[in-house]
Amino acid sequence: MPIPKLLQLAKNNAGKSKPIRAEEDGREATIYLHGVIGGWWGDIDETMFAQAMAGIDADIIHLRIDSPGGDVFAARSMMTAIAQHKATVIAHVDGLAASAATGICMACDEVEISQGAGFMIHNAWTIAIGNKSDMTKTCELLAKIDTGLAADYTRRTGKEQEEIVQWMDAETWFTADEAKEHGFADRVIEVVATKKASNSWDLSAYENAPAALAKPPHAADDGVAIAAHQSALSRRLALLERAPA
Repeated sequence: MPIPKLLQLAKNNAGKSKPIRAEEDGREATIYLHGVIGGWWGDIDETMFAQAMAGIDADIIHLRIDSPGGDVFAARSMMTAIAQHKATVIAHVDGLAASAATGICMACDEVEISQGAGFMIHNAWTIAIGNKSDMTKTCELLAKIDTGLAADYTRRTGKEQEEIVQWMDAETWFTADEAKEHGFADRVIEVVATKKASNSWDLSAYENAPAALAKPPHAADDGVAIAAHQSALSRRLALLERAPA
């Protein structure tokens, strides 16, 4: 049976959780969110993020974002930590803010996106096992999640919720200029690239990813990296196998 696209996204992009720490310089601090959101997925653990945020005593916090998305509830936890912090929090979309990563942006006081970066919103995904009643409940849960996300985007952009829902239904990818035009970002900055970005996300699980972004990264020659991907996928499949019938 083909691997569901949600697991494929995790398999192709996630690794082990990375330590999250704030780099402080005077009254400003920076946290790098380059990876897949959610400790279950591997890269960015929401608890580590909340702890890092709680330990910051600064006036401005910069969140550097390059993420293909991840766990929507983990993102919601991170959004709460952002919203409740006394500092002005600025999101910097360095490369990509897709799916759950856009929620992180919506919780920030300001959103800055680099020219050439991408911003994508869509409806929530999940994996479900069970009978028709279980599937109905799962569908209802997804609808509630989508409603909450649409409300976040509506508040931020000032757009009509019907238009936001249409964009989510269509899995809409915005350029930096479009993200600013529609209110998802406050400003676009020009960046003179001196080298390629370190992250190359495999976005093939998404339906409408721009061709320039959707190319899978070259297979890693490093055996350690390959083993880490295999181990991460095995852990996720084991969760499904333990699910009650």
